[in-house]
Amino acid sequence: MVQPGILRKETRPRSKASVVFSILIPLLAAILLFVVIQAKLRGEQLPDFVIFIEALGFVVVILAGTWFLIRGVREHRESEERYRQMASHIQEIFWMLDAESKQVLEVNEAYETITGRTRRSLLDNPTSYEEIIHPEDRVHVLARLDEATRTGKFDERFRITLPNGDVRWVRVHGFPMRNAAGKIFRLVGTAQDITEKKHAEDQVVENLKIAEAARTEADALRKATLSLTQDLHMDSVMEALLRSLEELVPYTSARVIVPEGGPHLLALGEREIPEQPKALPKYRPGHPLTLIADECPFLKKVLDEQKSVLLPDTSTEKDWQTFTGHSHLCSWLSVPLKASDEYLGFLSIGHTEPNRYTQDHLRRAELLAIPAAAAIQNARLYSTADMYGSELQKRLVDLQEAETALAEVQGEHSGSIDKFEKVFRSSPTPFTITTLREGRFVDVNAAFERRYGYSRAEVLGRTVHELHMWCDPADRMFMTEQLRQGVAVRNRITWLRTKSGEIKLTVYSADRIHFDGQPCVLAVSEDLPELDSRKAN
Repeated sequence: MVQPGILRKETRPRSKASVVFSILIPLLAAILLFVVIQAKLRGEQLPDFVIFIEALGFVVVILAGTWFLIRGVREHRESEERYRQMASHIQEIFWMLDAESKQVLEVNEAYETITGRTRRSLLDNPTSYEEIIHPEDRVHVLARLDEATRTGKFDERFRITLPNGDVRWVRVHGFPMRNAAGKIFRLVGTAQDITEKKHAEDQVVENLKIAEAARTEADALRKATLSLTQDLHMDSVMEALLRSLEELVPYTSARVIVPEGGPHLLALGEREIPEQPKALPKYRPGHPLTLIADECPFLKKVLDEQKSVLLPDTSTEKDWQTFTGHSHLCSWLSVPLKASDEYLGFLSIGHTEPNRYTQDHLRRAELLAIPAAAAIQNARLYSTADMYGSELQKRLVDLQEAETALAEVQGEHSGSIDKFEKVFRSSPTPFTITTLREGRFVDVNAAFERRYGYSRAEVLGRTVHELHMWCDPADRMFMTEQLRQGVAVRNRITWLRTKSGEIKLTVYSADRIHFDGQPCVLAVSEDLPELDSRKAN
């Protein structure tokens, strides 16, 4: 940057002899003139040689003065030329401003290079520099310039606009010029194009942000992986997964959707933001969300392709409104959950704002899906092992009871029937016997009457379809088909309707038996613990 001292016009140093000569000649001429005047006042007649010397001295003074004047003019012009050459060759704008009117008095050719405007246009309109300041910076810059006319300090970085609309960054530095009274009457300074430097600084800042985002993302993934392995119960895995997801991808609705056999799907875990009140039961109509792929072409496509999907604006998907539980979302993405080459389902992430998601959000979700799928698979294995352990324990108890009962009623057929009748009637758990083909009630116990509100006489001889007990008849069809294949139904979750119309979320288990010479279903149905109203009260 050009320094203040460099901007002062240079003058060639004069020799000591010329300085002495320029002083002595006028001094001698003044002495001679004084002598002549004194002589005339006294009326004396001066010799001719004195008058000649006086005249000669005046001629010499005139010639010397003329010579010094010519020399001074030449030196001034040379100094001006050197100054202009220096100002025209520097890459920074040199400017001079009147402190009172804030009008530009002088500017060099660099003004044209940096601003894209002619130097003459500024000199003809000395305040037009205000127009080239970027509109967003103009008020601040002009306020600081006004302050500089009093303080003498001006050092600002701001944007300017070129005639073609391009934007450049400049750094303008100014300093004061004061008069004999110490008052600032001018501001002079330089303006430097720092566009490339500013872009480099911005790139450094952007790189630091990217590095920080990568560090934060890696830390979030590390914490997520750790939290997913803390507890192998499926509910804990779902809670950890959906909360970890929030740190990587913003959402208003997120679900883990898994196949449940055939076209049926279930939201194994789901979370909404803002979260639902804690007072709401975990299981209620519509929760957890159940889906049928055949009813939604878009969902069926997601399941068939088993690939990541990004929809910045869901309105562009023609079948979106058929996606149950998701139609209110305006932007959506999903990533498949795979472990050991097994497709477990997919992670559904949505937001109510359109264009909320980018490829970067999809990338983050894909990274989280890797440990998430492994955690889900481990939770299933843990649950299976736990169920097998419990089932084995029950089988041992059943075996012991059967051996005891066999010893007690050995050879007494009527006694065993009486014992079954006693267990069936007195059990606190609802028991039913229905025909396998029609679903016609053959017998129910007192616990069934209490839970569903029907008397035994009201249901005997009628079918479950006539009473509309199954909210989703397809559930019963699926289970009866399973029983026909010789597979017992265990702990199936479904919705059953009571006499009053109340819908209960039920854990349903059933076995195929022969009763009165026909294939029947011996079933037991229980409330889920979370919805046991007696416990809740």
